[in-house]
Amino acid sequence: MRRALVLTSEGARHWMRAQIPHRRAFFADMPTPASFDWKLTASDVRGVATTYFATLVAVLAFLI
Repeated sequence: MRRALVLTSEGARHWMRAQIPHRRAFFADMPTPASFDWKLTASDVRGVATTYFATLVAVLAFLI
């Protein structure tokens, strides 16, 4: 008796993968994420600069 290698889906190609539900069916009821509009503000630049210089000062104080 010859048994088919794929039980439920030809796209899966492996007998264990064929038993797993497809991603489209699994994620069909989930809402799509909203697109984010990333903008760099002056506050962001100030925060990065402050963090950079504070870290630089801390490392130099540790080394000296």
